[in-house]
Amino acid sequence: MQTTIYGLDLAKRVMQLHWVDWETGEIHRKQIKRQRLAEFFANREPGLIAMEACGSAHYWARELGKLGHEVRLIAAQFVRPFVKTNKTDAADAAGIWEAVQRPDMRFVTVKSEEQQSVLALHRMREQLVKIRTMQVNAMRGLLYEFGVDLPQGREKGVKEIPGALAALEGRISAMALETFHRQLQRLEEFDQDIADIEKRLTLWKKDQEAVTRLMAIPGVGLLTATAILATVGDMRSFRSGRELASFLGLVPRQSGTGGKVRLLGISKRGDAYLRSLLTHGARAVVNRQSKNRNPWIDALRSRRPHNVVVVAQANKTARTIWALLARNRQYDPNYASTVMASA
Repeated sequence: MQTTIYGLDLAKRVMQLHWVDWETGEIHRKQIKRQRLAEFFANREPGLIAMEACGSAHYWARELGKLGHEVRLIAAQFVRPFVKTNKTDAADAAGIWEAVQRPDMRFVTVKSEEQQSVLALHRMREQLVKIRTMQVNAMRGLLYEFGVDLPQGREKGVKEIPGALAALEGRISAMALETFHRQLQRLEEFDQDIADIEKRLTLWKKDQEAVTRLMAIPGVGLLTATAILATVGDMRSFRSGRELASFLGLVPRQSGTGGKVRLLGISKRGDAYLRSLLTHGARAVVNRQSKNRNPWIDALRSRRPHNVVVVAQANKTARTIWALLARNRQYDPNYASTVMASA
């Protein structure tokens, strides 16, 4: 007996299902309200359920998996080529049903609640950092209108604001001065909220031996290590370090025809947040002035632009992360690949 394959298009309230009865060949299309979805699949024989990796997909993957079904998540960009008509819920569900049966299709690993919790901390911290930066830049520009030139850098600039406000007393209106003080207080609250999130990530790190191993890699700190583990989970889902680097968008785009292939800039596909963390860490490694700096970096800097070297180091860091987690190893700065040595 063949396993029934379902294409499920998720939504906030009304879901769309598409499946084919293998015995009769009848095509089924069904709309189901959110509160009825679990009940529907609880009364069906275990099958294969495919969904786009969109909002709430990981939650439903866990819930439907508990009912005995096999669940596969597909990136939305891989579903789109199989949508035959205009974009509707029914067409999307049919496209998902079609895409999951492709033998070369790539799937998204289902995240656990713990992974999603850690990523939620990262997303909230990222938002707070963006708002804090906007607030500092706004205050810098507004104070400049009153003749105050704050030094470059967030920490240096914020440190000078109280003195600048004290110098402006009697020169500007009390209501403006009071508002500036309130904004400065809000910046302190942002700093405290960001620090609190980082403390929670540090506490989570204590129970994760893999985080400690990753933080031994140059350019990998608490944020990068915890974000990698929360996003990827089982690193063995990637066959090689290059696959992980490709997943993060740190490999060149390719354009070719007639057997001639040109390498372009990096693809920038995948998780932009992880890619930015790795790139910032790589920039710190490349810019580091140390006697023990990797000669590979200096050799690359002698013939390539600075930003190219930074991205190359980020790519190398991603491959190192894969090797440590997929093969359960400790970081060794003097490690030499046996494959390269034999070649």
